[in-house]
Amino acid sequence: MKKTILIASLLFTMLLQAQQTVHIIPQPSSIEMKEGSFIIDNNTSVKFSKNDKAVADVVHFFTEYVNKVSGFTLKANQLKGKAITFNIEKIKEIGDEGYLISVSPTGILVKANTSKGLFYGVQSLLQTLPFIRTNDLVQIPGMEIKDYPRFGWRGMMLDVSRHFFSTDLVKEFIDLLATYKMNVFHWHLTDGAGWRLEIKKYPKLTQQAAWRVDSWGKPWDWAGIEFNADRSKATYGGYYTQEQAKDIVAYAKARNITVVPEIEMPGHSEAAMAAYPELSCNPKNTFAQSGNFLASKVESNYCAGNDQAFTFLQDILVEVMAIFPSKYIHVGGDEVDKKSWKNCPKCQARMKKENLKDEKELQSYFIRRMEKFIVSKDRKMIGWDEILEGGLAPEATVMSWQGEAGGIEAAKMGHDVIMTPGYPLYFDHYQGDPETEPLAIGGFNTLKKVYHYEPIPAELTAVEGKRVLGSQANLWTEYVPTYEHVEYMILPRMPALAEVLWSPKESRNWEDFNKRLHPHIVGYEQKGFHYSKGNYKVDIKPIVANNSLSIALETENAEGVIYYTTDGTTPTIGSTKYDKPFVVTTSMTVKAIMALNGKVMNSKPAEQSFTFNKATGKAVKYESVNSRYYPANGINTLTDGFRGTKDIGKQWHGFSGNDMVATIDLGAPILASSISLGTIQNWPQWVFFPQWVKFEVSTDGINFKEVKTVNNTIPVDARDTQIQDFSIKFPEQKIRAVRVTAKNLGICPAGHPGDKQAAWLFVDEIIVE
Repeated sequence: MKKTILIASLLFTMLLQAQQTVHIIPQPSSIEMKEGSFIIDNNTSVKFSKNDKAVADVVHFFTEYVNKVSGFTLKANQLKGKAITFNIEKIKEIGDEGYLISVSPTGILVKANTSKGLFYGVQSLLQTLPFIRTNDLVQIPGMEIKDYPRFGWRGMMLDVSRHFFSTDLVKEFIDLLATYKMNVFHWHLTDGAGWRLEIKKYPKLTQQAAWRVDSWGKPWDWAGIEFNADRSKATYGGYYTQEQAKDIVAYAKARNITVVPEIEMPGHSEAAMAAYPELSCNPKNTFAQSGNFLASKVESNYCAGNDQAFTFLQDILVEVMAIFPSKYIHVGGDEVDKKSWKNCPKCQARMKKENLKDEKELQSYFIRRMEKFIVSKDRKMIGWDEILEGGLAPEATVMSWQGEAGGIEAAKMGHDVIMTPGYPLYFDHYQGDPETEPLAIGGFNTLKKVYHYEPIPAELTAVEGKRVLGSQANLWTEYVPTYEHVEYMILPRMPALAEVLWSPKESRNWEDFNKRLHPHIVGYEQKGFHYSKGNYKVDIKPIVANNSLSIALETENAEGVIYYTTDGTTPTIGSTKYDKPFVVTTSMTVKAIMALNGKVMNSKPAEQSFTFNKATGKAVKYESVNSRYYPANGINTLTDGFRGTKDIGKQWHGFSGNDMVATIDLGAPILASSISLGTIQNWPQWVFFPQWVKFEVSTDGINFKEVKTVNNTIPVDARDTQIQDFSIKFPEQKIRAVRVTAKNLGICPAGHPGDKQAAWLFVDEIIVE
C-alpha cells in the first residue's frame, strides 16, 4: 500500500513539474524548471542592501508592480517569513547585464554583477506574474535561470517629427522597451516635418519650426507643409522643453535605457531652415516640406560653405549634450540631395579650398567636421549609412538602414555598426495583409521575418562580426499619427526583435516563441494595448509552375488551422480545411481564415481575387531584371492572376529606369484576339505610365511580329494615382507566344522632386484572351 502511495506521489510530482512552464521573452540563456512554486502573500518580504541606491530603486520597481497586480505590500528586510533577496555579487560569464535567479517554495534569490542585471532579473520575474490585478494565487514557478544578453545595443527608434507624442506617451513607449530588456531609445527629434526640442539659444526652432499648418493629408500626396510662426495658422505640432527631455532621460535611465538623441544634418532640415533660412544655400522667407523625403528638394540643406551653419549646429549640440548623457550623438546624414550644394557659390568655394573633388566629398567634410566637434566633447558620433559617402569620419559608428551593405563596408573598415535594415526592421511597414491592416508606408515586415533576422551578416569574419554592436528597429511615423497606432506597429514585432538581440542564436525557436508569445497577447488585451494580429493572418500565395497556377495558403502561426472558400463567401471552421495547394482553372475569389483551438483569430478574412486567362500560370522571361525593392510575387508576377491596386506596395513589379520586355510562352498554339498589360502612375512616388507599350506575337515562340504599339495619353504631371490597362484587339488567330515591351519614361520630368533621376515603371498582369 505504501509503495502504491509513493509511486502515486512521484507521478503527481512529475506531472506538476511537467506543467510548470513560463513564457519569458526574450528566452533566457539557460532555464531549468523545478518542483513547486513561491507564493507571494502579505508575509513575503524583500531583502537587499539599502545602502546601494541603484539596487534599492530596482527593488522599489519590483514591489510597486507586485502591489499593482496583487494588492500585497512587500516589506523591506523583515527577519521572519519568506523573502525575495536581491544581491550584488561578482559572477563570471554573465557581464554587466546578466543575472541569476533561483526560485524555490521557500525563497527567491536574484543575483547580478550590477543593478542593471538585477533589473533584468526583475523583468523575468514579472513576466511570470499576472498582467493585471487579480484575486488569484500570485506565484512564481520553481526554476533556475542563468541569463545574459547576446548584444549590447538593443534598440528602438521613434520618430516624433512627423507626428508629435506627449511625454506621457513617450514614457509608455519606454516602459514597453524595458519589459523586453531593450536598452536603447533612439529619439528622432528633428526632421523636415518639425523640430521637437527646445534650444534656448535659438528660440525660433520651437516658436516656428515646431509648428506647421495642418495639411498633412496622406503621405506622398502632400501639397507641402508650411511652417508659420502665426499659431492661429500653424496649429499642428509641439516640442519638448529641456526639463521635459531631462525627465524622460531620467525615466529611461531608471529602466536601464539610454536615450540617444538625433539632430538631423545636413539634410532633412526644412523645419530648421524655415526658422533660420540664412543658414541654407539659397535663403528664402519660408521653407516647406515637399511631398517626398529628400530634404534639399526645397534647397533646405545646411549650407556646407557657410561657417555660421556649423556654429549653429555646434551651439545646438552643446545644449543637446547637456540634456542627454548618452555616449552617442546621432547626426542623421541620410538622403541628402546635393543639387543645392552644386549650385551654391559658397559650397563650391569650400570644395575648392578643401580640395574636394565632388559633393560627396563635401558631405564627408561636413560630417567629419561635426564629428571632430562631438569627439572634442568626449562623445561619439553615429549616423545613417550615407555618412560613408565621400569617406567615413575617423571614429564614426554607422547605422546601416539601406540593407546591410553599408554596415558590412563599415565593419570591414574597422568601424562599429548598428544593423537596422529596412527589411525587416522598419516597423512602419505592413505586418499583415494590407487589406486588413491600417494604412502603412508599404513594404512587408512580418513577425516571422523579424524573428528570423540575424544581425551579423555572413560576409563578415568572426573578428569583423564583433564590430556589430547590435541592432534596432525604426518606427517612422508618416503613417502613424496616434500613440495607439504606435503600439500597434511595435507589438508584437518588438518582442520578437528583443529575443533576436538578447537570446543565444542557437536557442531561438520560432514555434516555441509563438507559444510563449500567446500569453503576452492575452496580456496586451487585458491592458488595453493595441497590437497587430498579423501573426494570425493567412497569406494567399500564387504558385506558377508547369504551365499552371496553384494557390497556397500559409500562416506564420505554427499551431494555426486554415479554412477557406473559393466562391467569395466568408469562411468558417465548417468550410474546407486547407491541407495542400489547389489548382486554379477559372477566375475566383479566395477567402481564408485561421483558427486556434477551434476559435477563429481573424477579425476579417484574408481575401484575394484571381483573374484567369490564357496566359495565367505560364512562365515569363525578361530581357532586363526588375528591381529587388518591388519584386511582387517574383518572376511570374505577370501571369499569377493577381491584379494590382492603388496601393503601390502590393502586387506591382517595379523597373527603375529600365524598360520592361516580357516574353510568355503559352506552351502550345492557342486562339487569341486580345492582349493587355496593367500599369499604374503614382507621381509623388516617381512611378509613371510607360511612354508606349508594344505588343508582339509569335506562332513558333522564336520569331515575333508586331501587332500594335499603344501610346500613353495620360500627362506625366497627372498627380492623382491612376491604373491603366494598355490593350489591343486583333482578328482571332493562333499564337504560341507573346512579347510585351513597356517603354520606361527613363527619368523623372523637369519640376518633379526626382528631376533627372530614374523613373519607375510598375506593371502587374499580362492578359491574353
